[in-house]
Amino acid sequence: MADAQPNAVMQNEEEDHGDVKSANGFSFMQADRYGFLGGSQYTDPDEDKRIPPEVLRKRELKWLDMFENWEKWMSKRFKKVKDRCRKGIPPALRARAWQYLCGGKFQMEHNQGRFDEYLRHSGDPKNIDDITKDLHRQFPNHEMFLSKGGHGQMDLFNVLKAYTIHNPQDGYCQAQAPIAAVLLMHMPAEQAFWCLVAICEKYVTGYFSPGLEAIQLDGEVLFGLVKKTSPAIYKHLKKQHVEPIMYMTEWFMCIFTRNLSWSCVLRLWDVFLCEGVKVLFRTALLVMRTVLGSPEKLAECPSFYETLEKLRLRQMPPELLDEEYIVREALRINLTDRDMEREHQKQTSRRRSSTKEKAGKGDTSRKQKT
Repeated sequence: MADAQPNAVMQNEEEDHGDVKSANGFSFMQADRYGFLGGSQYTDPDEDKRIPPEVLRKRELKWLDMFENWEKWMSKRFKKVKDRCRKGIPPALRARAWQYLCGGKFQMEHNQGRFDEYLRHSGDPKNIDDITKDLHRQFPNHEMFLSKGGHGQMDLFNVLKAYTIHNPQDGYCQAQAPIAAVLLMHMPAEQAFWCLVAICEKYVTGYFSPGLEAIQLDGEVLFGLVKKTSPAIYKHLKKQHVEPIMYMTEWFMCIFTRNLSWSCVLRLWDVFLCEGVKVLFRTALLVMRTVLGSPEKLAECPSFYETLEKLRLRQMPPELLDEEYIVREALRINLTDRDMEREHQKQTSRRRSSTKEKAGKGDTSRKQKT
């Protein structure tokens, strides 16, 4: 993919949307309230749903009170914290709340100076090269990442480079970049770095390790949960040989940043950082049910190709543009934490048995050769 040129992006956005201004001879879109100038994440101001100011102010005061006694709220009144995350964190406090929820604030306070120390390292040349090549691919329609070499891209480079030094075993994986970029849209680089560390270590553990075994396992867990909650969809996917890894990898590894409208992404992250990876499973099940959840919808997918296109959300169903629908319906799916744990244990045992079986066949083959 070629480097994103500001002029070209601006011209493309002018074609997509009519709200155009002119400055210094260049035409450009006026950014939406999230900073997007166009593209699939752009939110049309006419369709932007806003919470009434008086409701928002009450929510802000409640969050400010929680920040004052955070440990007490998390240990003794976590259900209330969870409920408030599900309602949506007030935008003005989202950055602070995310840092508290994921533990990034704690990590930063207990590692003073570490981020700057990482930046003084030269870093592994391959990681540095891979990160540099990917910078322009991260939300090129966002005002923060629009300019090559701009402050947004430089901060993104620093956060990703620092992570490769913090965790050299995993190094750099492309899916880390959109996660880091979302964090940078809300907070300074050092805070974003420690939130990235917390997310990688506590939420999506092993997703970015060489071999990607953790994400493959979670794909199998998801497929097992589809069988339990939506058997007709499971049979359809099984018949057409549509494997989970073909569609859910980007959903989970990038935490849906590449797939949903931006208001939905933020609401999803509010709940995800509070409740953990089970939110990704619930959201994935809801997406699959929304695009394939009726006989009519399944009939629209007579082959592997149509089914995969649906799951890749090439045409977004209107329901999935509604943040309230996503949060409400994902939580309504008949699935308990115990169901998820049981399915995870089942798939883990199955993978271990499969690995042992393959190893046994390999030993037999080598003995026959000798």
